Amino acid sequence: MTAAPESPEQTRRGPLALVLNLVRGIMIGTAETVPGVSGGTVALMTGVYEPLLTSAGHLIGGIRLGLTDGLRGRGLERAKGELAHVRWAIVVPILVGMGVALVTMAHVMEGLLEDHPETMRGLFLGLVLASLAVPFRHSRASATRDGRTGSWGPREWALAAVAAIVVAVVVSLPGGNLSPEPYVLVPAGALAVSALVLPGLSGSFLLLTMGLYEPTIAALNDRDLGYLALFATGCAIGLVTIVKLLQWLLEHHRRITLVALTGVMAGSLVALWPWQDADGARVAPYGSLAGPLIAMVLGAALVVAVLVVEHRMVARAAEAPADAQA
Repeated sequence: MTAAPESPEQTRRGPLALVLNLVRGIMIGTAETVPGVSGGTVALMTGVYEPLLTSAGHLIGGIRLGLTDGLRGRGLERAKGELAHVRWAIVVPILVGMGVALVTMAHVMEGLLEDHPETMRGLFLGLVLASLAVPFRHSRASATRDGRTGSWGPREWALAAVAAIVVAVVVSLPGGNLSPEPYVLVPAGALAVSALVLPGLSGSFLLLTMGLYEPTIAALNDRDLGYLALFATGCAIGLVTIVKLLQWLLEHHRRITLVALTGVMAGSLVALWPWQDADGARVAPYGSLAGPLIAMVLGAALVVAVLVVEHRMVARAAEAPADAQA
């Protein structure tokens, strides 16, 4: 099954497209520094989730074929074929933006969360809540096995509900206290990057539940290369496994996969409840309600504005060929 058609911004070339993708990368990287906010959600919200996922799958496949065929003396033709499908104009600027955000924004976001925790969580709650429209809309546009599109059926609603409940339980787990040893950092990196790929699950939050969020943020701020190298090794392992699986699911079971991802995102909203105690448990609203509520409305409005602009751009792009033919 082919992927969904790309938006005009994804297909456009030139400096503007590179800048836009760089900004997307910064947004995704910034999200990954915040416990409870998923970089995958931001990728879905900004319309680059599937191009990134499929490109990552082709890149992994190209590297694997290059190694295996090269060692067997079969040449690199198959590897080149896989790498030719990588959307480099999207992938490279987004990776650069993510790297910039992880290095520069970790300290900023840490400070904002410490000084204004309720307001920041309210902002992210609004962003993610409105972003549910993205996978929901794409799933409705995708066909079932019998060719049906449109509204979800009872089984699809049930699947989304189960996914939401499972994720809500996971993000409600109390924080742990693992020691950042090499044998811990590698699997922790694999889990964190898997959450990056899955919209709704936050890599930072999983690190928080393992007690590794603060050491990892400190390693980024202090440029602890040994720590980061071990963590990056785990990230590479996680990418190889989860990316190929999701790529296959989106190619062969696109609608049901997007239904499940919608449920995953919905379940993650539990972690973004603005009012929490020192241990991260949700509590009744306290103090001034204006800041978190206004931030939530602003976050939702931002996503709605982005979706409206994207819809209009797609509509204009569809009208342009008809006008040209007339």
